[in-house]
Amino acid sequence: MMLSPQEEVGQRIEEALRLVIDPELGLNIVDLGLVYVIGVNDSGGARILMTTTTRGCPATSFLKDGAQQAAIAVPGVTSAEVSLTYDPAWKPEMMTSSARVQLGFGPDNDT
Repeated sequence: MMLSPQEEVGQRIEEALRLVIDPELGLNIVDLGLVYVIGVNDSGGARILMTTTTRGCPATSFLKDGAQQAAIAVPGVTSAEVSLTYDPAWKPEMMTSSARVQLGFGPDNDT
């Protein structure tokens, strides 16, 4: 199945977001499960919906700014808007299995 140009840019944004490291946990925001939605419109405008591990996280501005800078650096992206949500609230099960293991949350539980 062929991806649309917007889907291809979205995948490149996701890869770029893997360079944004949570300073407290030492892992990237994608593997931590902090990125909920990546959307790209026809003109290259990116919208990212993400969360933090807790409300009031001291790294919130750092993570949002990092996500925006990473997205805007992707070829084909003309602008990037990053929004925060806490619905649904983040929980450890949202991490990749390797991230859970690295942070000591137990063995691989993905199905």
